[in-house]
Amino acid sequence: MPDGEVYYLSDLELGSHRDAVLQQLIADVPWRQERILVWGKVFSQPRLIAWYGDRGSYYTYSGITLAPLPWTDLLLEMRRRVETVTAAAFNSVLINYYRDNRDSMGFHSDDEPELGERPVIASLSLGEERTFVLKHRLNKLAKPVRLRLASGSLLLMSGETQRYWKHGIAKETRRSGPRVNLTFRRIASHALAR
Repeated sequence: MPDGEVYYLSDLELGSHRDAVLQQLIADVPWRQERILVWGKVFSQPRLIAWYGDRGSYYTYSGITLAPLPWTDLLLEMRRRVETVTAAAFNSVLINYYRDNRDSMGFHSDDEPELGERPVIASLSLGEERTFVLKHRLNKLAKPVRLRLASGSLLLMSGETQRYWKHGIAKETRRSGPRVNLTFRRIASHALAR
């Protein structure tokens, strides 16, 4: 991709069956539906979320600030496996729960100041396959990139990707089951709360 670095691994070894990991996350995570500010209006997010991380790794986007929940053993194991494959270090994870085909994520870039200048985002997908779309923010001639994210797959975005590309997952007309997406991030040390 011009102006971006995106890598895709179709099947990350999880140490447990991916369906079992999916069901454990759905059952154990204290899911929340946040109200966010978009273009001056407040909306309920069309999915459920949870934020986990090291102490002080607060994250702010769309008018909300998330305080980290403490890591669980399962999430620490997933983080370890993602870090091994990506050779990157993460101190937090935003987990998105798409309950069915009506849940979505609008186009955005993960370019908040606390993520640093060239954020590395590792996205682990579990459950229903959904289409992840990337669109160039400036070059209107660049064709959108569409990727079907399989259960157990890992997508890595790094380099200038967040500066030049936005990404999202649209609602679908075809009925679909649940999907959980773990987006591992690193809150920059200067942004960590003391």
